[in-house]
Amino acid sequence: MLAFTFPGQGSQRPGMGTEWVSHPSFELVEFASETVGRDVAELLCDADLETLTRTANAQLATFVMSLVVLDAAERVGLEPALCAGHSLGEYTALVASGALGYDDGLRLVAERGEAMQDAADQVSGTMMAVLGLDDDDVEAACLRAEGDVWVANCNAPNQVVIAGEPAALETAAAVARSLGAKRVVALTVGGAFHTPLMAPARDRLRKALQTTTFHDPDPPVVANVDARLHTASSEWPGLLSAQLCSPVRWRQSLAALYESGARTFVELGPGGVLSGLAKRTLPAGDIRAIAVATPGDLDALVEQLAFHATPPPLPAGEHFFMTERLVVARATGPFTPAPELASWAPRLPGSGASGQAEGFEPRPIAVGELVGWAGDMEVRSPFAGSLEGLLVLAGERVVSGQPVAWLRAERVER
Repeated sequence: MLAFTFPGQGSQRPGMGTEWVSHPSFELVEFASETVGRDVAELLCDADLETLTRTANAQLATFVMSLVVLDAAERVGLEPALCAGHSLGEYTALVASGALGYDDGLRLVAERGEAMQDAADQVSGTMMAVLGLDDDDVEAACLRAEGDVWVANCNAPNQVVIAGEPAALETAAAVARSLGAKRVVALTVGGAFHTPLMAPARDRLRKALQTTTFHDPDPPVVANVDARLHTASSEWPGLLSAQLCSPVRWRQSLAALYESGARTFVELGPGGVLSGLAKRTLPAGDIRAIAVATPGDLDALVEQLAFHATPPPLPAGEHFFMTERLVVARATGPFTPAPELASWAPRLPGSGASGQAEGFEPRPIAVGELVGWAGDMEVRSPFAGSLEGLLVLAGERVVSGQPVAWLRAERVER
């Protein structure tokens, strides 16, 4: 079972978008720039480390970069059975699962980044990684510090991040060392994230969440707050609000994905931190954890998945013939067929025409070819073969995951 995971703030790096500029999926960057009123391409390709370290920039850049990689993965036909994201990455996971539209996700992430930046500017705070100590002992160290310091991330066995005011952090670090911590490492971040010091940002985020439309995620998404699978749209505004001031239970989230059947963990976005955490957390030899940050990484992933595939054997001389496949929407909105398909797309009643155009003949279609749009999001075929027909009306409102066309996949000989 394939699980997609998405990185959070801290994974960004200068120039992370340069290798994607000529890739078709980079078109999402222009849409992002128009939606949030910022030059996102400049952030992805030209911004220096200091610029990218600022919370408002880091979150927007990481979110868009991860979605570019996700779009590229979808174009080659990869679909997850489960999703999860670390902190900011949870928003990416919700877009990947159809719970959030791309435009709504962009607006929420931009507002979240600005709100967290403002909260961090109000109160001095930072974070430290405690290595070699279990969660309970790190929690005890924070309590013994008797200050504004808390557990912020449970990332992997014996790897816990704490956050708070600098003086309290130093005290907690000293206690952690006395309890047996091997190392305590200061992190280069702009605030004490996932602690009560982010309360001002949560108030602002709640207002944005109240005006956002959520859909039932498909596939399910594991939430940071409780490390459980969630499938109801109504739960996500509260989960995202709580996440801002609560620890990220990533180790527990990985365990939930594993217990639900995930064995291949594909990290989509800049960096490869989550893949390393999966290897440290889950049973060795029973999983694969793969990071995809560049087009070359994606090519390698496809080859690796194909190499590990174990289709049933066929009798000598037998072939796989064309089989039916569905092309599904990845966003919610009115369906608009591609121009070359408009002449035989059925219309909504009252539009002057209905049904397929007479004399329609199936037409060849390639991987990644445009079928139409669901709202502003492109619907492209993940398969090559013969396009047989559309399943929805032009102008009909579709939801993420809804089939919009069917085709016969390309014949494969063995």
